[in-house]
Amino acid sequence: MQALRERATFAVAKAKRPPQDDHMNRKKPLITIFIALCIYGQGCAQRIKGSDTLLPLTQELAEKYVGKNPSEEVIVTGGGTGVGIASLMENTTDIAMASRRMKFGEKMKFAEAGVESKEVIVAYDALAVVVNPENPVDSLTREQLEGIFRGKITNWKEVGGTDGKIIVYSRETSSGTYEFFKESVLENKNYMASILSMPATGAIIQSVRQTKGAIGYIGLAYLNPYVKALAVSYDGGEHYAMPSVENAADGSYPIVRPLYYYYDAGKEEAAAPFVTYALSAEGQETVLGQGFIPVDFEK
Repeated sequence: MQALRERATFAVAKAKRPPQDDHMNRKKPLITIFIALCIYGQGCAQRIKGSDTLLPLTQELAEKYVGKNPSEEVIVTGGGTGVGIASLMENTTDIAMASRRMKFGEKMKFAEAGVESKEVIVAYDALAVVVNPENPVDSLTREQLEGIFRGKITNWKEVGGTDGKIIVYSRETSSGTYEFFKESVLENKNYMASILSMPATGAIIQSVRQTKGAIGYIGLAYLNPYVKALAVSYDGGEHYAMPSVENAADGSYPIVRPLYYYYDAGKEEAAAPFVTYALSAEGQETVLGQGFIPVDFEK
């Protein structure tokens, strides 16, 4: 655990480096090895689709995997957890990236289609609550966050800030991040009806950066200097913790979730090599380097 914490300090610094373009987006260029025609005995590229939270990590894993296996071909695209899971059932992806567990209704659809899905935890993620850097508020309790995202608290002065309307941003309903935040922070209560839904994490970062009264939530790996992360308390304000790999690993930061790969158990032979690589020591070093928490971290 001590070694993990020492590496975590480096990983956090790496995760917070300023981005190289105006989109504040840590996504690497889409893997340049595209699908080959499935003819003349050639194999198809492995398709991986789904969670935008997992997108930059999986793209880097795919680059390294293909570097070690030049005969392999991989395509990685986002779209959200719901899109990835639906694509797996429709056989338009081989691995679905998910930032939440598969829902009961989705499992039923798989069962009806005669498809057995296999679930693998590939990493853990701390979810950061972010505001505009000019906002003087530095910390919020879970109850205050619930009030804000449910529309019960509408002015920053109600939570120790300056007089100003709170502008609330969220991911869209197909996002696993949307689902997890609702479950963990809102305790499964509904978001406010007038919440501003964004199609991707980058859009939330851009909106919060440009809007003084804004608040939103993003995966830890996306944190950058253009937004300010808040310390969060789940015990009524007695203890606060900032989102970081180290605080997630030791259990002091409360908003932590597993991240998943799903694939068709009937096609395990095809999916297993990439999944095995992601879970290998080298793959988990990439997980840590990207600002996520390895699967064997200790709480």
